Amino acid sequence: MQLNEQLAQRSENKCELCEGADTLSVLEVAHAKYNDADHSAYICKKCLAQIEKREELDRTHWQCLTTSMWSEVPGVKVTVWRLLNRLRDESWAVDSLDMMYLDDETLEWAKATGDHENDSSVDLHRDSNGHQLQNGDSVVLVKSLDVKGSTLNAKMGTVVRNIRLVADNTEQIEGRIEGQQIVILTKYVRKQGAAQDN
Repeated sequence: MQLNEQLAQRSENKCELCEGADTLSVLEVAHAKYNDADHSAYICKKCLAQIEKREELDRTHWQCLTTSMWSEVPGVKVTVWRLLNRLRDESWAVDSLDMMYLDDETLEWAKATGDHENDSSVDLHRDSNGHQLQNGDSVVLVKSLDVKGSTLNAKMGTVVRNIRLVADNTEQIEGRIEGQQIVILTKYVRKQGAAQDN
């Protein structure tokens, strides 16, 4: 039986964190020694986006952890422990952490990401007005830019379609202007279609 089928059966086709049923997929829990059912979790799209820090943590949504923390599955327990630590400025999360038990080996695995030492802030690509940018968005330049290493001058108001986020730098995106692939600082763009701030 494939891992996906195993987890679907184990979870009864529900997210093992919030019990939602929207677009479920396998989460291979970071720093696991094995790629098997015990070291994975079956989770929904919303949980996955927030675990991978592609969305801000929705504190109300994560109240579900007070139930999922009792799972016997090591991969689910480690994921819950890491999330509770990211939410530790909430009293219910601290109370839940106090009640959770992880054996020494599982606790060492849980700590491997360093989530227990970081706050819950999420670094996202944001435009000059603070709107979140996604791969494939269209943006408008809010400043004329000279492109390094070329004679190209990208004028203010130029629309850059189908941008790509630079994975390791939330202040940069990539896009094409006049057929040339360039890196643009997010502070010089406004997401097309987003309401402007006054």
